[in-house]
Amino acid sequence: MADADLDVVIRQLARQLHTGLITRAKERRDRFNGLAAKAKGKETSARFKLMAKATMEQATAAARRLQMSADNVADSYARSMRIAASTPVEVKAEKPAKAKPVKKAAKAKTAKAKKAK
Repeated sequence: MADADLDVVIRQLARQLHTGLITRAKERRDRFNGLAAKAKGKETSARFKLMAKATMEQATAAARRLQMSADNVADSYARSMRIAASTPVEVKAEKPAKAKPVKKAAKAKTAKAKKAK
């Protein structure tokens, strides 16, 4: 995976997140359905069943948004890499480095030091 394209990695990570999100939502839905089965009153049971249904609806919507965002990001990255690969690059010739000139102040200090002796 070291030399894999990043758009593939983005999609793969999104799939993992999607799977984890849906798994957790199903666990929570099952918990609410279990509480609904144990409930003593009809109203309480109906409320837990409604919570279970709402949990799955919200989780499914969140997973869909997550997947869409990941697809958009991966597509955008792939498109920008294609554009960057097809754009010609001008190569400038490097100029040789010039030797640094000796500063006048350094020369003046050494001259003053010699005169003082």
